[in-house]
Amino acid sequence: MKALYISHNGELEIKDVMFEDKIAGNEVLLRICHVGFCGSDIKTFKGGNSMALNPVIPGHEIGALIERTGENVPSYLKKGTVVTCNPYSACGSCSSCRAGRTNACRNNRTLGVQRNGAMCEYIILPYEKVIPCSGLTTLQSALIEPMSVGFHAVDRGRVSDNDCVLVIGCGMVGLGAIVRASLRGARVIAADIDDDKLELASKMGAAFCINTLKTDVHYALGELTGGDGPDVVIEAVGSTATYQMAVNEVAFCGRIVCIGYASNDVSLNTRLFVQKEMDILGSRNSTPNDFRAVIRYMQSGECPVESLVTRTIKPSEALETLRWWSDNPGKVFRIVVDFRS
Repeated sequence: MKALYISHNGELEIKDVMFEDKIAGNEVLLRICHVGFCGSDIKTFKGGNSMALNPVIPGHEIGALIERTGENVPSYLKKGTVVTCNPYSACGSCSSCRAGRTNACRNNRTLGVQRNGAMCEYIILPYEKVIPCSGLTTLQSALIEPMSVGFHAVDRGRVSDNDCVLVIGCGMVGLGAIVRASLRGARVIAADIDDDKLELASKMGAAFCINTLKTDVHYALGELTGGDGPDVVIEAVGSTATYQMAVNEVAFCGRIVCIGYASNDVSLNTRLFVQKEMDILGSRNSTPNDFRAVIRYMQSGECPVESLVTRTIKPSEALETLRWWSDNPGKVFRIVVDFRS
């Protein structure tokens, strides 16, 4: 079968690889239809992802059709079913797994990063990792995983209808956080440096938008919150400036949820940790419940899929597109590769 391989030196090639379609009793053979390129993929392409195999088949944002199932697979997973996949692994024995939080498994190996992913024609997975997407297309299904990461952050932040929530960063993960926070009845403020992203954030549930390049953020948040600051800040960028903004602007006794990976060490005013008695929470990956919540949102018909997909490309266009993305990072929500013939 044909598969895309990314190398850390800015190379991408399509290779013919041997594929054995023999499946065990608990496995499912999937025919890949759509796969999203993630920020981690562009980071790998540019040589900045030390966690990734080199070279690696990327792809963990999956929309696929079931081709065949093993004899022990439940009957609700049938040939032709539209599915997405939980791309994370869990060892079952580390402290996270023992606590039931397998999304944060110490030994996790994500598809397309620590192990080869789904940018190929077929893939075999245990049925427990296959999630049916009733009523959705394979293109919609490929958007579920990145949005589920934002959904999980809202869950970690214990967001309720009494909260004012600031989401810093309006990429796919940040937009997922905006959607779920607004669905929970929270008042949501979106912050980004790009007006197009802020416009989309407004369509997806943000009550207020702040362009941090054009606005005094502290003043604007004070005006919007009566001087208190947001009850919950969700950091979905991973930069020094945005981490510092989260600590400086969160309300006293507020919660900060950290999703973004900062490339460098970040200097923070730890005096505020104590004075504000803030909760600082990490948020990693997502859970099956988060996947199901995104699927319900997608099924509602409220998700502006056309606005979220910047480009749909064929595998042969992937190298040119990654080069373009490298030169235009602020203009991309999602690039989706169409593997259908």
